Amino acid sequence: MKLLLATRNVKKLDELRRILAGSPELLKVELVGLDDVPPYVEVPETGLTFAENALLKAREGVKHTGLPTVADDSGLAVDALSGMPGVFSARWSGKHGDDRANLDLVLAQIGDVPDEHRGAAFVCAAALVLPGGGGTSPNGREHLVSGKMTGRLLRAPRGEGGFGYDPIFVADGNTRTNAELAPAEKDAISHRGKAFRALAAVIAKNLS
Repeated sequence: MKLLLATRNVKKLDELRRILAGSPELLKVELVGLDDVPPYVEVPETGLTFAENALLKAREGVKHTGLPTVADDSGLAVDALSGMPGVFSARWSGKHGDDRANLDLVLAQIGDVPDEHRGAAFVCAAALVLPGGGGTSPNGREHLVSGKMTGRLLRAPRGEGGFGYDPIFVADGNTRTNAELAPAEKDAISHRGKAFRALAAVIAKNLS
C-alpha cells in the first residue's frame, strides 16, 4: 500500500517515516513524496488557516495520483506579531522556502521585544484524504488532526539541525533550540510529531 505525503521536503518525509515506523500495523505502508509520483501542477496554498491548506494539498494529491494522501501545513505563530507569520511562515520574506531570510526577518521584526515577551508556538494541521471521498467528505473520507508546540524565540540562531525557524525556537521545558535536538528528541515534542502521531492512528485504522 502506497501513501503519498504531498511534499518535496525530504526532512518532512523522513520525519513521517520515523513516526510510521513506530506503528507495527503500518510497516507495509510505503510512504512516497511528490518527487516519487508523476508531476502535476501543485495548487497554490490559498487557505487562511493551516487546516484549509492541509486539506487543499491532500485533496489535490488524491485527485492527481489516486493514492491516499497526507498533507500538512504548519508554521510559526509569534505572540509579539499577533500570531504571524502563521500560514505565511514559509514565504514570510517574500520568497517561498528561503529559511534563512524568513528567520532573519522575524528576528528583525521583534528585535526590540524583551525576552519575557518573545513567546511563540509552532502549529501544525495534518490531513489524510482517501480516494473516493469527494470534496466535502460526506462519507468520512477526510481526516484532520493538529499539533502545537509552545516556546520562546532567541535573539540569534543556534544549532545545525532541523529546518525553518528551528534554530531560534526553544520549546517550553527545554534549554536547547529545536535545531540542537536529535531528530527523535524533536519528534517527541514537535507540533508536527504530535500531529503525525495522531494521524498515524487514523492511517492505521483506514489502511492497515
